[in-house]
Amino acid sequence: MTKVISFISRKGGTGKTTNAINLSTMLHSLGYTVSLIETDTNYTLSTLRKMELFKSGAKQDTVFEILGSEDDKIAGELEAIKQKKTFDYVIVDSAGKTTDEGIKRLCLVSDAVVVPTSLTQNDMLVTYQTITDLAPARALNPALKIIVLPNRIHSLTKNKTIQEALNNLDAEILDVAVPQKNLFVNFSTILAEKQYHEIAKQILTQLGNGQTQKSA
Repeated sequence: MTKVISFISRKGGTGKTTNAINLSTMLHSLGYTVSLIETDTNYTLSTLRKMELFKSGAKQDTVFEILGSEDDKIAGELEAIKQKKTFDYVIVDSAGKTTDEGIKRLCLVSDAVVVPTSLTQNDMLVTYQTITDLAPARALNPALKIIVLPNRIHSLTKNKTIQEALNNLDAEILDVAVPQKNLFVNFSTILAEKQYHEIAKQILTQLGNGQTQKSA
């Protein structure tokens, strides 16, 4: 059964794209069939993929697909993809200015929503508002998992500090954090970053999949 994991936030710059691509490359490296869909009409990831294929000489059939969509179309497209059962996971990198209706429709066809956030006051306010905006969709889709992913966290910040800062959010807070490292920001659409393994594992655990490596 295809699982849809959507990265949603009410603003740009919170880490949606970075984490969507890192999760996708990690899942692909672990043997899962993956499709990544971006709804930002700049289609940054699609462009980067073309550049990487050209520079590396890698073949299109050796990597997972990256598709472009739009806010008002993505829900219907996901419905069709899930019915075909072609992929293990579909990762959605949603646009920063997604409408309220767009968020609701996307959440109704998603199994999990991941909201990345740093601990800055601005990002925390945006995260609180994002989760509040997810409430109508969660009421209609009770099985929806809402996951907060601590992102761009200083390496010296203790996990207890992170959890205390985020514990007022009505969502599952991951016990791992994405650190402030260039290796996560300067991502590849082809090669997986091995340090993202534990983060991917926790996201899959939230979806009821305790195994990161796909069974043969």
